[in-house]
Amino acid sequence: MNITWVGFVLFRLSEIRYRSHIGKKIGFRSHLPAVCSQSPLVELFLFAQRAHAVTVLLLLTCALVYVTLLEETPQDTAYNTKRGIIASILVFLCFGVTQAKDGPFTRPHPAYWRFWLCVTVVYELFLIFILFQTVHDGRQFMKYIDPKLGVPLPERDYGGNCLMYDPGNASDPFHNIWDKMDGFVPAHFLGWYIKTLMIRDWWMCMIISVMFEFLEYSLEHQLPNFSECWWDHWIMDVLVCNSLGIYCGMKALAWLSMKPYQWQGLWNIPTYKGKIKRIAFQFTPYSWVKFEWKPASNLRRWLAVLGIIFMFLLAELNTFYLKFVLWMPPEHYLVLLRLVFFVNVGGVAMREIYDFMDDPKFHKKLGQQAWLVAAITVTEFLIVLKYDPNTIMLPIPFFIMQCWFLGIFLIFIWTMWRFFIRYV
Repeated sequence: MNITWVGFVLFRLSEIRYRSHIGKKIGFRSHLPAVCSQSPLVELFLFAQRAHAVTVLLLLTCALVYVTLLEETPQDTAYNTKRGIIASILVFLCFGVTQAKDGPFTRPHPAYWRFWLCVTVVYELFLIFILFQTVHDGRQFMKYIDPKLGVPLPERDYGGNCLMYDPGNASDPFHNIWDKMDGFVPAHFLGWYIKTLMIRDWWMCMIISVMFEFLEYSLEHQLPNFSECWWDHWIMDVLVCNSLGIYCGMKALAWLSMKPYQWQGLWNIPTYKGKIKRIAFQFTPYSWVKFEWKPASNLRRWLAVLGIIFMFLLAELNTFYLKFVLWMPPEHYLVLLRLVFFVNVGGVAMREIYDFMDDPKFHKKLGQQAWLVAAITVTEFLIVLKYDPNTIMLPIPFFIMQCWFLGIFLIFIWTMWRFFIRYV
């Protein structure tokens, strides 16, 4: 009897601590003072912090009942197929947002990151479906998403006249530079700013940036899109857009690492201005972890960093090859949506990879988002390989092949020396 009573007391204490931890984590206490004056903005904030699992279930049930009993089913098979697929995805998203396992991020709301986890699952299933189609059927299936797709589109050649100053054009001798100033210039800057926030390491970002330019040089015989002028590669891309994005990203990381993080509950803040500021800070990280990759510390971390760099480069290449094999123009909204998708899931995946690599005793398996992102990257490459093997298998020029073999050989020699030979 005494053991049972002690166990019950310990269980209640642990439950109280757990509830207190959750209350601090989401920023408000479960028991609110009755004298607190609640503004509409604060009320909205508190309403948004709740799970609403039962509410979502009731709304979903009402919508299904309406479609089943009150709405007449159209006789258009294609329309019903589209609507059925969309409804299935929405039901899965509703389940995932309310019931899926939380990841390492909790701000601005755990449901936001659960939503993107479910979108990751849906996107991977879509890629698997495309992978199992014939090349013709897969390309024509894209017409169900956008009727303008499904037709071959020529790739734009960024090479040609590479004179930075063209004396033959008296009216505008710098026209070659202005011609390259398209939407991809701010996209490069913004992309590397966000990638820096994901990777949180200057050296890794610069290595990936430079290596991708080498990949473009190596593969320009496969995709005309990679054929750029030398100054477009190294001045506009690496030195200006990428380096500036990495620099601004590192400055943002420095601010986030030095920023004071307050875990004070909303109702412990006395002033209305303080409450508004606390709500605004809900859209900043709950806490900050500085990534210390230390690739040369041991073989496991070295191989992990090499794997991260490889997957990053493969995901970057997939962006260009996918739209090439699926006949999507660069400005199509699906290309933009894919980038938005990776922006939202990439940070979570990198945090899970770092936790798994840095503390394998506590994090015994790779995180769910990192697992899915890796699967998506591989599946995208398999689609490219299946849909256009002739382009992928075009032989790389012998000189470029020698350079890559030399680089791989040097990495192998350094690995053997650093982790094996040096200790003999």
